[in-house]
Amino acid sequence: MSKDAIATERVVTPRGAYSQGIRSGHLVFVAGQGPLNLDGGIVGETIEDQTAKTLSNVREILETAGVGMTDVVKTTVHLADLDLFQRFNDEYARHFPDPKPVRTTVGSKLPDGMLIEIDAIAVA
Repeated sequence: MSKDAIATERVVTPRGAYSQGIRSGHLVFVAGQGPLNLDGGIVGETIEDQTAKTLSNVREILETAGVGMTDVVKTTVHLADLDLFQRFNDEYARHFPDPKPVRTTVGSKLPDGMLIEIDAIAVA
């Protein structure tokens, strides 16, 4: 099965040894995205704003692969503060139609100022 990189200039370029996304067969994998603008600066101070920007970045990569948020079947969410879960969840729910993707949410140490990181798997 082939493995093809997905790359877009509409989100920040990875600074590490990873791809923005990979398409393999009928699956699209999006690397963990944060609330970053093209310069690598953090967008938003609230969990709601950071969640919206993070999911916008996920959407950009998905669209580059020819899929969308309706095609997402699994996400993993890293929150810097699990006390923000309900506020995050309310914003997150606005970005996915029913049925929502399955999700794992964990508490994580994230870089200064980042409250969230999300990766995704979609079916093409």
